[in-house]
Amino acid sequence: MPQSQNKGPKPHRARAWPTRENLAILILLAGLAVGSIAFGAQTVLMALVLGLPATFLMTGVVMRLNGLHPAQRTDREPLCTALDAAIRTARRRSAHTACILLQIDEPDDLIRQFNPDAAEDISRHTLNRLDRILRRGDQIFELNTGKLAIALRPSRRLTIDAALHIARRLHAAAEEPVSLNTVTVCPTVSTGLCLDTQLTRSTGRALVDAAELALDEARRSGPSSIRAFAPDMRRLPARAHLADDELTRALNHGEFLPWFQPQISTDSGALSGVEALARWNHPTRGILGPADFLPLLEQTGQLEALGRTMLEHCLTTLREWQASGLYVPRIGLNLSPTELRQPGMINHISWELDRHEIAPDRLAIEVLETVVAQSPGDTVTRNINALARLGCLIDLDDFGTGHASLSSLRRLAVGRLKIDRSFVTGIDGDRDQQRMVSAILSMSERLGLETLAEGVETAGEHAMLAQLGCGHVQGFGIGRPMPAADMPAWAARHRNRLAQLPGIERTAG
Repeated sequence: MPQSQNKGPKPHRARAWPTRENLAILILLAGLAVGSIAFGAQTVLMALVLGLPATFLMTGVVMRLNGLHPAQRTDREPLCTALDAAIRTARRRSAHTACILLQIDEPDDLIRQFNPDAAEDISRHTLNRLDRILRRGDQIFELNTGKLAIALRPSRRLTIDAALHIARRLHAAAEEPVSLNTVTVCPTVSTGLCLDTQLTRSTGRALVDAAELALDEARRSGPSSIRAFAPDMRRLPARAHLADDELTRALNHGEFLPWFQPQISTDSGALSGVEALARWNHPTRGILGPADFLPLLEQTGQLEALGRTMLEHCLTTLREWQASGLYVPRIGLNLSPTELRQPGMINHISWELDRHEIAPDRLAIEVLETVVAQSPGDTVTRNINALARLGCLIDLDDFGTGHASLSSLRRLAVGRLKIDRSFVTGIDGDRDQQRMVSAILSMSERLGLETLAEGVETAGEHAMLAQLGCGHVQGFGIGRPMPAADMPAWAARHRNRLAQLPGIERTAG
């Protein structure tokens, strides 16, 4: 969450449990009450007239001494100090404390989409909202880094599950819509937390460091994620020190390969496409997922090289499958904003399609909803529209988690919405989710858009989505991501399963 410029000193904002200074105020109030009883009604009035302002003045002095200034920012030191005090209190009471960190996702997108103060305004709204729902004794800090930090009051019942429950409540409150002038914004946040019992040596600084690692893991996992600290997260920063030449070697030696997750039609059950997902076949660490290498490739400026490698493998694989008798109608390829900003991207994709003799409408370019929400005149938008004119299909990924508007769907010639898994999980037993997905499907039908639901894991979810009218499904319940060589065998097993189901129209696949 970027800061506004020209800010003064940034002491912290907090709600504190009783201290000696707070106790002095309470004693003063008690003294006023006792004195009033002893000296009569007129003295009561005088005590109130003189005593209450003095009390409020003292409160202000105490708050200034403790740095409790509203709506201002601080570094980590007051947070660490507060957590140190909480840890000492917890030890005396055989209780536990925790640190929770929240950060708005993609603040730069908010600035580009609205104005330079958008992220700052949302942060302020979020802080005030969280402050209202925190328990008595919890402390909240707005850090200079733009993160919101909460030091939980010591409690004997504070387990990791209880801390996660509190984090989810804060997370949900932080993602409530915010009104900026006349526009309603639905921000997403990433959340990380650490309980003091998760550390071998609990200090305030160690708790904050561990919560930072959990927050980093949440941000790597995608928008709107929550992660609790785990000891193996300490190894994650070491990955950032992998040398550029190791990544270059991996790219040059073909260690980066696509794995493919099948997509099927809910009408016929036939294979309707696959999504290509990048994997690193590391010589010593085995198969690594995107979270282990995408941030490194982005830091070293090699995302474009990965994109070219993935495109080459995808188109080659389509031809090889077809030669073996397996026809896959379309293949979905994720392109990052960095790749979509490349001025020569269109010519390269067009040339590769011609070279492999693949029709453009068999290549679906998947773009995130946050990309679609960008301004209409930027390079990303122009390249997406150029791909659509070339004949490629445009899939809007993770629909429902970002800020895409109806006008942006029309502006970018989107052909299919990929409904995010958060709307899919447990949909067969959740009426609210059914109504939400039904509304998305109805809108898509009226706009002439195809639909695909991601994250389908059970037969019940599959059946409900088909009943609601979703066109395609994808997820572990259909098929897990697999190497290209495993796809023909999966397709054969899938055809055999279809052949055993009566009353379903079957197509070759």
